[in-house]
Amino acid sequence: MTTYPVTRAALKVTLDPGAYMPERAYEYDAGMDIRTPERLVVPAHGSVPVDTGIHMMIPYGYAGFIKSKSGLNVRRGINTEGVIDAGYTGSIVVKVYNHSETEHIFEVGDKITQLVILPVLIAYPVEVDDLDEETERGSAGFGSTGD
Repeated sequence: MTTYPVTRAALKVTLDPGAYMPERAYEYDAGMDIRTPERLVVPAHGSVPVDTGIHMMIPYGYAGFIKSKSGLNVRRGINTEGVIDAGYTGSIVVKVYNHSETEHIFEVGDKITQLVILPVLIAYPVEVDDLDEETERGSAGFGSTGD
């Protein structure tokens, strides 16, 4: 396998009793798997918030993105989504959505989502009279390139 330079950094984490350390299945995975510290029953077409018991110090200039695990998404209709801002050190709570026709049960220690840490641009909105640059897309919105 060819390897390329990879940026690595320590991520400070504390765990509540019963919580699981985020972990990657493979060394170069972008996402760290998050496990549930409790048994969950997510009803069909319903959702359940899960307190993971994970606290972390995401560096300033970065954010944590909660992203669905592809297998749960494709095979079970289970989705998760969220943003964890730098500076937040409370317990990470994940909302688990079930878009399927049947309830889904997660046992203690099952993977429920993944966390990806990405750099973010801290942009400051400045009101102007107009956007003085023409772009190829302009104001074309939903469906502008086809369905």
